[in-house]
Amino acid sequence: MPQTVAAAFPFIEVFIDTSALQPTAQRSPGVIAVVGASNAGDAAADVPTPCDTVADAATHFGTGTPLFRSLSLALLQDPKPTKIYGVKSGGSSVAEVQGALDSLNAADDVDFVSLAETVDPALLSHLKDHVEQNSAAGQKRLGVAMIDPGRGRSPTYVADAVASVHPSQGGGPDLLSSVSRMVMIAGRGAVLESDGHTPADVATASMAAIAGLAPSTSIVLKRVRGFTIPLPAQYGATEIKALSEANVIPIIQPALIVGGGFYFGEGRCFTSDASQLYVDTVRTLDDVDFRLKAGLLGLVGDARITRAGLTVLRATVQGILGPLQRANVIDDFDVSIPLLDILALPESARSAAETALVTTARANRAIDLLVSITYGPAVHHLRVFLQPKF
Repeated sequence: MPQTVAAAFPFIEVFIDTSALQPTAQRSPGVIAVVGASNAGDAAADVPTPCDTVADAATHFGTGTPLFRSLSLALLQDPKPTKIYGVKSGGSSVAEVQGALDSLNAADDVDFVSLAETVDPALLSHLKDHVEQNSAAGQKRLGVAMIDPGRGRSPTYVADAVASVHPSQGGGPDLLSSVSRMVMIAGRGAVLESDGHTPADVATASMAAIAGLAPSTSIVLKRVRGFTIPLPAQYGATEIKALSEANVIPIIQPALIVGGGFYFGEGRCFTSDASQLYVDTVRTLDDVDFRLKAGLLGLVGDARITRAGLTVLRATVQGILGPLQRANVIDDFDVSIPLLDILALPESARSAAETALVTTARANRAIDLLVSITYGPAVHHLRVFLQPKF
């Protein structure tokens, strides 16, 4: 006899849907890469090689090489970066440095890049191109460079130092980034703390110190370790202010901080874009950018262009940004989907223009999503008015 109703046995069937257990892509905001010259070690040239300890750096790149010294400085920072790559260049020519930088194009977890012990603007200009081009392609990263620590004190020190990396008359490569992708460090007279005479790579040390901080943390008055600066070479108040106003970060030793040590005297990118002036602003926007892409990717191809589907889309964005608000990374946010407002109306109540927008969105399968965030930055300057009374 034909069956029209399924048998009750086995009474209960359980089907497990594991789609909700799919992890969201994560990207650590503290991964650095140091490109430098080395003629020793077992690492191949133009291959990003992770280094967790000084012993790793010695094994892969030998001791006494520029790359080893810079990696050693990076490993001294506390907190230190999440991950450190060393990249051996075949030499110090433009083509060899460019080849080493190109090897990082596929390393999509890298957030910062520096050139070990490099002050030549001709080489650093390729670092600038590298970080700007990769950031434009979606792999957001910052380049960290330095003013030559060996540049001596002079009455025109600040003007000369800034002109060496940002020539006003086009006299050489300009390292100023119009898209806030460069950070310029100045540490006059900096030498390695370990021996007291070898010039220190303050760019890599600073890069590692910044990478160890949460993206929304201001770098102002945060400590950098591994080098020392003789008192006669340290910056005076006028120089600190002038360098800062030129968007160069001076390394300073404030007398008011107990215990000594060296700290960032400013927190700006080496940029002409006033809207993204500070390092923490750029890093926070990069972090939010990645979180949104990673969190929303799973909805592409699944979310429907319906009122219910776009409501899920909005709720997903709220779920991504909500934790950042609770953690005080951002102060507030707003999510707007113009098409959702139209779909909330009955079809009979929509204007011809609104109906056309729905038709076009469904035909092209493209949705505009507007996300507004309010960022509450850290205090960098306090004005105290003291009023004594008798």
